Amino acid sequence: MWGQGGSEATALTAALIAERHAIGRVRSFFGVTWSEHFKPEHADCIEFTAYCAAGHNRKLAEAGVLDIVPSHYSQLGAQIRGGALKADVLLLQLAERDGEFSLSMSNEFLIPALETARVVIGEVNAQAPYTEGERGLKAADLACILRSDRAPLEAKPVAPSAVEAAIARHVADWIGDGATLELGLGSLPEAILGQLADRRDLGVHSGAIGDKVAELMERGVITNARKSIDPGVTTAGVLFGGARLNRFAHRSPAIRLRSSDYTHGAAVLAAIDNFIAINSAIEVDLTGQINSEVAAGRYLGAVGGAADFARGAVLSKGGVPIFALGATAGRASRIVSRLSGPVTVSRADAGIIATEYGAADLRGLSLNARIPKMIAIAHPDHRERLEREARALRAWMPVD
Repeated sequence: MWGQGGSEATALTAALIAERHAIGRVRSFFGVTWSEHFKPEHADCIEFTAYCAAGHNRKLAEAGVLDIVPSHYSQLGAQIRGGALKADVLLLQLAERDGEFSLSMSNEFLIPALETARVVIGEVNAQAPYTEGERGLKAADLACILRSDRAPLEAKPVAPSAVEAAIARHVADWIGDGATLELGLGSLPEAILGQLADRRDLGVHSGAIGDKVAELMERGVITNARKSIDPGVTTAGVLFGGARLNRFAHRSPAIRLRSSDYTHGAAVLAAIDNFIAINSAIEVDLTGQINSEVAAGRYLGAVGGAADFARGAVLSKGGVPIFALGATAGRASRIVSRLSGPVTVSRADAGIIATEYGAADLRGLSLNARIPKMIAIAHPDHRERLEREARALRAWMPVD
């Protein structure tokens, strides 16, 4: 097991690949992969298992050599501790300060893995940010230390498209001063944050944070001053940005990384007032059922934390779950009458659905009442067809 994104100990994972034939067959578990180390031909010795097919995992998935664990992120800790996701050997990227090591860019599922791993090997990277976290390490905790001096992997910045900018404006309408935000991955969350420069005292409690969080903290927009728990601190499981975020997080008491038990825990999220959970979707049906995993028969996303955060926002005093997506993918509508993949998040937790054509507030609405709201935010070219398909759907829906 190893960290995801920029927290991957690439010197160690490269060694694993190079020595795989000598080591013999191994099973692995990991998250989003930014390195290009792992290739389908490496499945001759390595069984690839992940919670998602994002990043370079997609190439492994398309080659049929990636197996997916469809787990709520909040449950990863229990599964690791219980042995369902066993970690015999843990490969960590670490940062050093005064003879002690931090987990640098990621805590999340690495914390429970530390509790159960038989062997922990550390790549101590001189350029990795030293962060506040749940647990520090000493040399005695490590079976082996490899020292490196390399720039950590970074998320490639992508400028928001015109569609994403329009979606971001609709989402921003639901975010007031003092709200505590959770944001998913990619350019759309960064675009949403870009619309919030005039807000005051925003907070962050999220699985991951990117460069825009660092920017808004520097500008005094994100202060965490009104958070009902962890006031004054941005809470996250993993740094998912680039050099700007890493520099800001280095030795900063204003950012604290926590385990997935904490960042995604139901009781923790329910205790956060005005918790706004913002996540993406692959498609949403006319009643608010959300598929965040499969598109056109291919596994592209994850169960991940979407359901955890949506449910947390529902339980939060003043909380709002928001799912944002473009109305189309190519020529296909992403607002559909029936999902083509699994139901990742139930219609009961859908909350607000936003596209570039507006936002549909589904809270408290009956099944039939949701349909016109959802059709109104679909692409105009698909609305007539969706209305026809909706008439067939009403045959099995209860009458208002």
